[in-house]
Amino acid sequence: MIRYLTAGESHGPQLTGITEGVPAGLPITEDEIALHLARRQKGYGRGGRMAFEKDRATFLSGVRFGETTGAPIAMSIPNRAHEKDDSNWPKVLNKEGDGEDVEAITVPRPGHADLTGVQKYRYDDIRPAIERSSARETAMRVACCSIARQFLKHFGIEIGGHVTRVGSVGYEDSWEDVRKRVGPMLKDGAESVFEEADKSPVRCLDEELTQEMRDLIIKRRKEGSSLGGHWEVIVTGLPAGLGSFVHWDRKLDGKIAQAIMGTQAMKGVEIGQGFESGRRHGQVVHDEIIYEDDDFKRRTNRMGGIEGGISTGMPLIVRGVMKPIPTMLTPIDTVDFKSKEKKDTRYERSDVCALPRAIVVVESVIATVLANAFLEKFGGDSIEEIEERYSN
Repeated sequence: MIRYLTAGESHGPQLTGITEGVPAGLPITEDEIALHLARRQKGYGRGGRMAFEKDRATFLSGVRFGETTGAPIAMSIPNRAHEKDDSNWPKVLNKEGDGEDVEAITVPRPGHADLTGVQKYRYDDIRPAIERSSARETAMRVACCSIARQFLKHFGIEIGGHVTRVGSVGYEDSWEDVRKRVGPMLKDGAESVFEEADKSPVRCLDEELTQEMRDLIIKRRKEGSSLGGHWEVIVTGLPAGLGSFVHWDRKLDGKIAQAIMGTQAMKGVEIGQGFESGRRHGQVVHDEIIYEDDDFKRRTNRMGGIEGGISTGMPLIVRGVMKPIPTMLTPIDTVDFKSKEKKDTRYERSDVCALPRAIVVVESVIATVLANAFLEKFGGDSIEEIEERYSN
């Protein structure tokens, strides 16, 4: 099975990643990974760092002549911010030399891992918590998961996401309105969704809402505040029968939810109609089953492509919410953890609204979950072997 690990700090020398369990013979290039890394860096409301970070992952092992070998795939992404004068991260990773004049931070930001990190690891400086918990880590996560994404695409499974709400601006009826907008696009595969969404600076498929979202981001930026919002990711080409109901930890929707909630700033996830199902009665929630063209089908897809923890063969629809990021230009109250005195929060360079960028991260982490569910059912050690099993 595919798993990945990332290492590195936000302002350290580089991000490092290892992805293992990828079958041999998968065609993959650095350019294909660079596509999604570049997408992650775009989006209205981004901070100043994206102006100088030009992310590109370099293969260090596990890929030969443009194909995976079956060995662990190691990658690196350099941090240009490490060389900047204001990085506040030592060029020498010990307590001697360059690190001794780095200012200690003792004022935690509410909503971040600052105080909880200090309490858990007993730091005398918040900086280590800031550096590792930073969303900068998601650059390498996107790189690692893009390999799984390429694996899925090899078997006709596509992933695409878009933004449905920024703050108070979004679709009036988020479920029905979005289905009317997205439904016709799915005949071309889910990648058509992200390709169309990427034309919008906020990755919204509606032109009028795009402008309203931009206006709201401008307003909150002037106020020194931040914004979150809602997103939707759709997966097409997924076969029926992935996942299982026999144990809680084998349910496909449970694994997807864990991957999303393990992503920075995510505060909620739903499959299909999700929370809306609790406000409706059963006859307008469940999907009627029909038999047509020698196959079982559903008239609708309110369940979002999963029933009983197992994929139905319908498009997978995953939706979620990202909170406003806790770093804001206008301070709020906090306490210095050493002096115990009341303080204003300090400002770290950051986005006003990170949601247009975060949608790419969510697409990516879902990919590895689905690739593993696919391998569990059709797996083998090489792409050729998996193709034989899948075709049978």
